[in-house]
Amino acid sequence: QVQPVESGGGLVQAGGSLRLSCAASGRTFSSYAMGWFRQAPGKEREFVAAINWSGGNTYYQDSVKGRFTISRDNAKNTVNLHMNSLKPEDTAVYYCAAGAFGVTPNWYAYWGQGTQVTVSS
Repeated sequence: QVQPVESGGGLVQAGGSLRLSCAASGRTFSSYAMGWFRQAPGKEREFVAAINWSGGNTYYQDSVKGRFTISRDNAKNTVNLHMNSLKPEDTAVYYCAAGAFGVTPNWYAYWGQGTQVTVSS
């Protein structure tokens, strides 16, 4: 069992960058794939990026490919999401989750509380 806690959100201008971090407590962190999801007001939660247990396999939503990079450090129980060339449509609450490698929220059993990212135009 792990408990993810996100940090690093904030307000940034379009074209800027942010790094989101997720620290996960628990001895079994390296057993889980980790994912980032986001939810904008009035919209459903959507997949952003995922990384498998070893970090050797990653997957991205098409709209963030080439702009976002997910990485993990199993020694530190952390996963990061580096976001570059941010757009106003990236504005959302971003959630870190632990579970099975995939794009479906239901595959992830453990969720953080979320961190707000706001991109101004």
